[in-house]
Amino acid sequence: MAQAVEWGKRGARLNAIAPGIIVTPLALDEFKGVRGDFYKNMFKNCPAGRPGTADEIANIAELLMSDRGSFITGSTFLADGGATAAYYYGDLNN
Repeated sequence: MAQAVEWGKRGARLNAIAPGIIVTPLALDEFKGVRGDFYKNMFKNCPAGRPGTADEIANIAELLMSDRGSFITGSTFLADGGATAAYYYGDLNN
């Protein structure tokens, strides 16, 4: 946020994307590994009920870099399918 103020003086917009678990070859290995049950429980108990995809993160980036996102600056987009919300307010906090 602080840097958005500084860079805004130059006409730039600064934002961040904070993705949760995104399906990648590495993530697939994790799902099948020793922590697989942890991930399955997380997906079962978060609002989206699944991991994200690279295309979904790219859609957020596209919005932020386009004219449609021209009024957005100094923001962090938490894109985790609601896992953080479920941790604080739902069944993942157990």
